[in-house]
Amino acid sequence: MGLKKFCLKKSLWLFHFAGASCNNCDIEILDVLTPRYDVERFGMQLIGSPRHADIILVSGSINQRDKPRLLEVYNQASKPVFVVAFGACGCTGGIFAEGNTFAGPLDQIVPVSAYIPGCPPKPEAILAGITKLVKNI
Repeated sequence: MGLKKFCLKKSLWLFHFAGASCNNCDIEILDVLTPRYDVERFGMQLIGSPRHADIILVSGSINQRDKPRLLEVYNQASKPVFVVAFGACGCTGGIFAEGNTFAGPLDQIVPVSAYIPGCPPKPEAILAGITKLVKNI
């Protein structure tokens, strides 16, 4: 294991990209940051800039308005960056997939490294998904 992979596994910084959603996934992400689940014990923390992100956490469906913004965020992130599709809307579009503004599933817009399904995913599922991604780095 190289130094870069070793450091990456010890401190993942997450950038949250919220597409068109009902915000239940956002509430669950905040729940993971509380002392009860304490995601920072795994070295993960939410950051405000995609330029420092190791993981882009995408919640909500991606519509035509969000697609260029998501691509801009993805291109601004330093590589390698891992994209995690979060929630039913992030994975498949959810109930918004039938709408005429839906831009397509996330994996057809940017490469996706992991999926965390659920509507909304429970904090345990979030931790399991991220730690599974860390094991595959």
